Amino acid sequence: MVLEQAMKRKIRLYVHMPFCVQKCLYCDFLSWHDSRENQARYVQALCREIRACQGRYPARVSSLFFGGGTPSVLEPGHMTEIMEALAEVFSFEPDSEMSIEANPGTVNLEKLKTYEKIGLNRISFGLQSAHNEELKALGRIHTWEEFLESYDLARQAGFDNINVDLMSGIPDQTLSSWQKTLSRVLELAPEHVSAYSLIVEEGTPFAQRKLNLPEEEEERRMYEMTAEMLGSQGYRQYEISNYALPKRECAHNMGYWMRDDYLGLGLGAASLFDSQRWNNTDSMEEYLEKSERPEEIQVCREKLSVREQMEETMFLGLRMTEGIELERFQEEFGISVEEVYGDALRRLEGLGLLQADGGRIYLTRKGISLSNQVFVEFLL
Repeated sequence: MVLEQAMKRKIRLYVHMPFCVQKCLYCDFLSWHDSRENQARYVQALCREIRACQGRYPARVSSLFFGGGTPSVLEPGHMTEIMEALAEVFSFEPDSEMSIEANPGTVNLEKLKTYEKIGLNRISFGLQSAHNEELKALGRIHTWEEFLESYDLARQAGFDNINVDLMSGIPDQTLSSWQKTLSRVLELAPEHVSAYSLIVEEGTPFAQRKLNLPEEEEERRMYEMTAEMLGSQGYRQYEISNYALPKRECAHNMGYWMRDDYLGLGLGAASLFDSQRWNNTDSMEEYLEKSERPEEIQVCREKLSVREQMEETMFLGLRMTEGIELERFQEEFGISVEEVYGDALRRLEGLGLLQADGGRIYLTRKGISLSNQVFVEFLL
């Protein structure tokens, strides 16, 4: 009976691949270029970690996401090994969303057919821009033409759920060039578009340079243009930076925003399970040595307090355009949103940043533009 109840529980899996052909100039993710030999050693260690999870997380997997880095740099056989290990240990929902990130130019038809054969059903291409000069300025390894080729091959391989990542607010970008990027991507009719704004992270090459970035007002106009152009073509903005055709929202990312349990596998991967949060070590040497003993590679473990869980529920949930369901908050914490955040809610509603309707609270268009200031209001 206990096992039966546990298997009704859902969990999301993230698998980290720390390898890239070349690190982009804006990237602060845990990734680097490495040899085929070291990639193989990592895959072996990753499979050991996966198999060591047997019986530790009694739940059914509702989504799987291979991120990085660039998972598509791996040989097809390595991806098959990983998926076989996952299938040995975890029970997957029949309709599980299974995504892989890919860089244009790192896939071929053989790889893509392998992905489809082993059960991957969603692919996310990191395009960023449809202009080769902008791609070069970002340190991307591909051209617009190589992206088109990769996109076409994914369709040939049978993928009917494709995301395209785009980036606004990048060096030397103009409103006109951003509009052209959006237009070119819309001509392809991907099922999903993620449109992020560049953040210059400390420690990256961009942080050491003087960059010619768009002015704040121009960047705001780019953001509004994105919603308008994609909306006119049937894409619904369901999160601050994400747009999807009907029923094509990214289930995995929605799980993060709704604070579902998730397990991160691989170097540096983060997890949240039973209100406990931890990260795997970011030391490759330590990971290769100890991956079959998960308790020895998990660091920064903490039990989230009720207050911290409430805070996360608010500022993650409000990223979604449908916002937060008041009844769900009450059920989870045994107290209403009004009792905890009444003053903040009234203040934000008065400023036109937040709206309550139909048993939910959500950001207005103005609130989305000022979302970081709104989220601060929910830190207790």
